[in-house]
Amino acid sequence: MKAYTEMTRNELLEEQALLQAEYRELCAMDLHLDMSRGKPSAEQLDLSMPMMDVLTSKTPLKSRKGTDLRNYGVLDGIDEAKELIAAMIDTQPENVIVYGNASLHIMYEAIGNAMMHGILGSTPWVKLDSVKFLCPVPGYDRHFTITESFGIEMINVPLTETGPDMDMVEEYVNNDESVKGIWCVPKYSNPTGISYSDEVVQRFANLKPAASDFRIFWDNAYCVHHIYPEQKDEILDIISACEEAGNPDMVYEFCSTSKITFSGAGISGMATSPRNKEEMLKHLTVKTIGFDKINQLRHVKFLKDMDGVEALMAKQAALVRPKFELWIDRFEKELSDLDVGSWTHPRGGYFLTYVSNEGCAKNIIELAQQAGVVMTGAGAPYPYKKDPRDTVIRIAPTLPPMDELDQACTVFITCVKLASIKKLLENATNL
Repeated sequence: MKAYTEMTRNELLEEQALLQAEYRELCAMDLHLDMSRGKPSAEQLDLSMPMMDVLTSKTPLKSRKGTDLRNYGVLDGIDEAKELIAAMIDTQPENVIVYGNASLHIMYEAIGNAMMHGILGSTPWVKLDSVKFLCPVPGYDRHFTITESFGIEMINVPLTETGPDMDMVEEYVNNDESVKGIWCVPKYSNPTGISYSDEVVQRFANLKPAASDFRIFWDNAYCVHHIYPEQKDEILDIISACEEAGNPDMVYEFCSTSKITFSGAGISGMATSPRNKEEMLKHLTVKTIGFDKINQLRHVKFLKDMDGVEALMAKQAALVRPKFELWIDRFEKELSDLDVGSWTHPRGGYFLTYVSNEGCAKNIIELAQQAGVVMTGAGAPYPYKKDPRDTVIRIAPTLPPMDELDQACTVFITCVKLASIKKLLENATNL
């Protein structure tokens, strides 16, 4: 088919009429499909059901060191769990604190501590006139919600195919003392799926922050989430890189088993320098008597080691890969000739990104919702939910079964076409 940008006004109107009829038929199907969050499917969660059998009433609930896991103590997690988390993110077990079921909570707590208590003796952020965070965009909406909730000013930094625009990052971090942090999803980034290059990681490690309490919030959420295990991305270990660059305290790294085992009942971890870890444990001593060590043991007995993690994730990949390929294949067949946008081809993670023509994303999502397909809100991948060009749409294909996913894709493609034609008709005064 001819690209929409090459059509006359009459041709666009004819195509619009056909699409509107198709759209009415889709609305009449009364679909109720939710693709708003990146959730594992029931089939993915089923893969971890054997974990429920690794502990029984007869299992000795003791760690390798002999600690009774039914009782208080071991604030930073049992050694076995620290080793498992460390292996997932390629760091050392002594750098790790094992928390509860969500790494998002750790990030919130880290910023809360900085706001109320400061970092390693620095002035608490709440007492400062200005606190800023750099936000690579498009990015993870929940990161931005955290910083916004604390009243922290967020600054957009373009995300390239190899990572954030490091010229811009260095300019802000090295010269502005009010810049206190940056959000990063370094591997299979949410929502684009890109991974940071070695050069980008090294430039992060060699930053010279104007603020001594500047921290890189390194959310390694998708460290083992390969869609194509035989073509998996690898990134440098940021903690080692920072140590070698003389900046050992500059990074907080986060991960969890949320999309590995059970999303609501996993374990999470933070890895950082000895000084940062000591400070975090000081705060934890006040806040908690410890996290669920029995669940830590359950995960260790089920996953065992990195070989066990990789074997489970290969099964996960076999389930999610066809879902990503369904959308990408249909985009290639039905949209590639129309000049209506572009899309990513991720090798891992939980999302793919559709970049519409300017000014179309919000309309696409609204049309999809009216047809019964709920997607992540327009603007969500940007701070304050403000996409400056109204183009980025995050697609989360993992939860629905394949038949529903195919229906959702049909709705989405129809909405892309309708929104694109509408915008062309609004803008093209010479047609």
